[in-house]
Amino acid sequence: MTRDIKEDIEHWVRPEIRALSAYHVPDPGACIKLDAMENPYRWPDDLVNAWLERLRDAPLNRYPDPSAQRLQDSLRLAMQVPRDMAVLLGNGSDELIQMIVQTVAAPGRTILAPEPTFVMYRMIAQVLGLNFAGVPLTDDFALDADAMLEAIDVHQPAVVFLAYPNNPTGNLFDADAVRRIIIEAPGLVIVDEAYAAFASATFMGALGEFPNLLVLRTVSKMGLAGLRLGMLAGAPAWLNEIDKTRLPYNINVLTQASAEFALEHRDVLDAQTARIRADRATLLAELKTLPGLTVYPSEANFILFRTPAGRATPVFDALRARRILIKNLSPVGGALAECLRVTVGTPDENAAFIAALRAVL
Repeated sequence: MTRDIKEDIEHWVRPEIRALSAYHVPDPGACIKLDAMENPYRWPDDLVNAWLERLRDAPLNRYPDPSAQRLQDSLRLAMQVPRDMAVLLGNGSDELIQMIVQTVAAPGRTILAPEPTFVMYRMIAQVLGLNFAGVPLTDDFALDADAMLEAIDVHQPAVVFLAYPNNPTGNLFDADAVRRIIIEAPGLVIVDEAYAAFASATFMGALGEFPNLLVLRTVSKMGLAGLRLGMLAGAPAWLNEIDKTRLPYNINVLTQASAEFALEHRDVLDAQTARIRADRATLLAELKTLPGLTVYPSEANFILFRTPAGRATPVFDALRARRILIKNLSPVGGALAECLRVTVGTPDENAAFIAALRAVL
């Protein structure tokens, strides 16, 4: 008997899943890669050699420490987690977002976030069968506190996600508005501080003030994106429940050994992020000299800017033709129409980007 795969898919795959598009990462080819908010700097050779020596002793024939306790201790110190708060690790912050949503998932429940923001909040909620409510930011991408509070009252969300700084806009939301949301939210509020290494503010120290507040961090933007390591911090009672959704041994042996080693050399990572912050200021100033662009302030390692009407995609394509790859957000539409986002690279990469952008505008 011949089976029709299309009919099987339509029967067995939920309509919400069929309607989604997979998360797409473009192949950079030979381009200067300024599209993924990565740290552009590698380690010095002597540090690479010392790291490889450390990996010689990694027991690949054994399962990793299931709780990655030594790595937890290192991250607690590096991220300044309050002593009475718990820590939970994930294979990137994406896995932790999924674990959070899984923990509260029940028919009819809602996940809420301001938009535009990190697309995985909406995508994970939809994959897990929850409702998602997006609340528009203001025209300058600020948090609309009144609209958020009204949406909280209407939807009674199980989780509110707040990226701080926000991705893809790069700005920090007003701290008082965030606090109002935490107080009024009936469920969890997750402050996602993926770009904390580049920001001037954090809610990590406020964990003890609010029992429903959890803080997400990642080592990706610090220069360790290849490790796929995220951290969730918050009240032990909440993290004990979320931990029940974690798959066994989710942090592998090589990630544990590599991250522990890297955090022993935090001074190297800190020096790199300090350089990126300085280069961000230079890149912002140079972008503001180019005609026709609206350039938005950033406390992350990327900069969002808007082109004149009808120009974002042609500019993106022209830059790619010149082997400069940035992020085209214009197809998202709405508030991001005509917007492009560039990651802060090395000084040479930034100079090449500015020269190419000047030529194509």
